[in-house]
Amino acid sequence: MVFDKKQDDQSFFRKITTNIDETGYEPREPHLTFVQQLLIHIGLLAPLLAYAHIGFSQPLTATNDDGPTEIATVVRNRPHTDWMQLARQIDDEKMPWSSIHAKPISQQRSWALALDNDVFVPGNRDQDYTYGINLTQTSPELVNAKVTLNRPLLALDNLFGLHTQALSREERYSRELGAFAFTPEDISISQANAGDRPYASLIYFSSAREQIDWSTNSAIKTTLTLGLLGTDLVGRIQNEIHKYTGSTPARGWENQISDGGELTARYQVAYQQQLDTGRADFELKSTTQVSAGYLTEASWGLSFRKGTINSPWSSFNPDLTSYGEKASFDGSTGKVIEHYFWGGVAFKARAYNAFMEGQFRDSVVTYERNQLNSLLVEAWLGYTIGFGNGYRISYVLRGHTSEVREGDGKRDLLWGSLILARAI
Repeated sequence: MVFDKKQDDQSFFRKITTNIDETGYEPREPHLTFVQQLLIHIGLLAPLLAYAHIGFSQPLTATNDDGPTEIATVVRNRPHTDWMQLARQIDDEKMPWSSIHAKPISQQRSWALALDNDVFVPGNRDQDYTYGINLTQTSPELVNAKVTLNRPLLALDNLFGLHTQALSREERYSRELGAFAFTPEDISISQANAGDRPYASLIYFSSAREQIDWSTNSAIKTTLTLGLLGTDLVGRIQNEIHKYTGSTPARGWENQISDGGELTARYQVAYQQQLDTGRADFELKSTTQVSAGYLTEASWGLSFRKGTINSPWSSFNPDLTSYGEKASFDGSTGKVIEHYFWGGVAFKARAYNAFMEGQFRDSVVTYERNQLNSLLVEAWLGYTIGFGNGYRISYVLRGHTSEVREGDGKRDLLWGSLILARAI
């Protein structure tokens, strides 16, 4: 572990035994109920949710020889490949203008909002992966949208030959905006703790491309993310939430990884294969993925859904989640009524983690790779209910084994997530 005492003597020897910090804020023991804390979180995200609702509420239309036509195609999930091929052939006959494209684009539109927090976990936790928020949009209009990373993403896909040539293929595009944060166990002190994990944060924007082959029930999913490490915005959001909930403020954000800001990026490739269970109420799929960037790792996982399922298997992707990223999954499921339990496990071989090891900028506390566990096990369990008006609500409990080998930071991570999505 690297420990750089960047603070001067005056700040380093500042008294920390007082209950009042430099802003004059006096922390109190948490006194709000879980419901009150949840309402505060949702209130802070209300402007983001309002933007999503207004921006995506108009019906999608396509133009053929007969003029504008509203598109309302819902690809329903069935375990039998022959049924899927026949359904897609019928859809092509109904919408001839879509079959002339070399790469058919999914006409589904949706948004999804996810909120991660350790307050959603039973017990009193405020450490490690402590919170995250993100908004995801899926739409055919994103193919040519200006505010995306599609050009560099497609260039990388071309470089690695990641293309599906099957006649029954379909492409889906999405973009995501979000932020998430990590903290040590003791957030009440302003001094850096060389024995625990460092503060770290990321604000990011990403574009994703999904190539689905309905004939083989497989999919290739690629994502390119650009972000900023070390900004003070993420810490300010956390302390505003703590101020309203009466929780202890996090005083050590000046010691975070890449404090002051630093650009970062990540490219992720995943291959998914649905496994035939012979049952309409039970889905099983495997996911193999690799990524390079601020998280460099390879993984293999197995996930399931059990219950009343009426959405395509490819639309549900909790196995692609990386902390706050893709926590909202893919909401392009159509307006279907369904409810099911879901879960999974993934085995990860991690070669680099910028949130622990730092990047190019000097950081106060960092870990060397030999001080971290490279092999991790991640698991999740959740429940989803979908309504006929297109809305769906999900809750998931997720965690992974300790990444730190020794010291105060050696502990398993655990957090909860609430996801609100709507298909348009």
